[in-house]
Amino acid sequence: MERNLKNVLVISFGFLLLFTAYSGLQSLQSSLNAEEGLGVASLSVLYAALTLSSMFLPPILIKKLGCKWTIAVSMCCYVAYSLGNFYASWYTLIPTSMILGLGGAPLWSAKCTYLTIAGTLYAEKAGKSAKDIINQYFGIFFLVFQTSGVWGNLISSLILSQSSNQGEISEEDLECCGAYDCLTDTTNSTGSERPSDSLIYTLLGVYTASGVLAVLLVIIFLDQIKSDQAETGKGKIPFWSTFLATLRHLKDKRQCLLIPLTMYSGFEQAFLSGDFSKSFVTCALGIQYVGYMMICFAGINSLCSLLFGKISQFTGRKLLFALAAVLNTSCLITVLLWKPDPKQLAVFFVIPGLWGVSDAVWQTQTNALYGILFEKNKEAAFANYRLWESVGFVIAFAYSTKLQVFIKAYIVLSVLALSMLTYGAVEYLEAKSSPGTPAATKKENGGPHSQETHM
Repeated sequence: MERNLKNVLVISFGFLLLFTAYSGLQSLQSSLNAEEGLGVASLSVLYAALTLSSMFLPPILIKKLGCKWTIAVSMCCYVAYSLGNFYASWYTLIPTSMILGLGGAPLWSAKCTYLTIAGTLYAEKAGKSAKDIINQYFGIFFLVFQTSGVWGNLISSLILSQSSNQGEISEEDLECCGAYDCLTDTTNSTGSERPSDSLIYTLLGVYTASGVLAVLLVIIFLDQIKSDQAETGKGKIPFWSTFLATLRHLKDKRQCLLIPLTMYSGFEQAFLSGDFSKSFVTCALGIQYVGYMMICFAGINSLCSLLFGKISQFTGRKLLFALAAVLNTSCLITVLLWKPDPKQLAVFFVIPGLWGVSDAVWQTQTNALYGILFEKNKEAAFANYRLWESVGFVIAFAYSTKLQVFIKAYIVLSVLALSMLTYGAVEYLEAKSSPGTPAATKKENGGPHSQETHM
């Protein structure tokens, strides 16, 4: 058990170091690289590449390199993105975004494969239930990993708070903040002024070092796993078999009805990290507050994910989805009506806090819903989940620099309304098909966050 536990901890802390850097960088893109919308454009390209890579790269790389070296190589793709931010331009950030996106899907697939095989092998030796050991390993992983959003954003806030550009924001500057922003790269002369190059390089240096440490940790301390499961490939047809299975799964009416809900997960996360962070927090308070805001979101999100995963078996998923819809709607209406004011500091944290509660429902319960509805075809179902959530991210980041925040808020509200209608139709179909054991009363264990939400 000691050796297996050591490998689990190596992977867990490797991901913690890697995503400490990535989560901080993602939160800052819309503010740090605001010129010509470069930051959000890079995120849109990133998720488009991720969508493509998830369709065929994981089985190919895991077969050729094995789990350990797939993880190590994929981590290097994340380090490349950190390096691209040192001299952020269309010629550096867009290519490194593509590299990160292509490395994202193999990274998470290899991690899941490694933990599953390690748990299965240990269970066979110890004569224990493989399911129990695998759940234990994933529990350890997410316990460590979920804190990455806190550390990454804390580092950015502590470093950027040393900026000498901080000062009082004038009433005239505040007029360009909020839902009716002025659609300019620098919305005011104080709050969103770019920090000095020395501070930015310090921050990027810390993030890059964190990523390099993650790679070294895996290369030096992670054992290469040996199992027929790890070496099994699908010959020369992994792309077409996966791609066609994903498309065939769209013949299921329930899958088609779940597309708006799945895409909404991408829309709502992109709105918070891209639009709220820039037009409200950075504009009215300063870029140094973005990290603190995201810590509030990530911390509450993590706690509620654990909570909802436990209580869903008692409340049923429909009640939790309704709660999330009400909270998200309330936050979006507040965004539309509220004019950001530095004197109302608490509001800047209440909104992402409540958003974290609702996002915890979208992640845990949508994952669980896919697992319950498509139990016999999980691989194709979750491929569709990754695909449509990524499409939501791509669309949201693509139009981010072209529209004012209030229009984007209305778009998110519209997608939410459509999602609830189609989700209701799914529940109706389930109840109609099995009236004796309605799906709502089944045990719904909330699964961990999908890899794209923490990409």
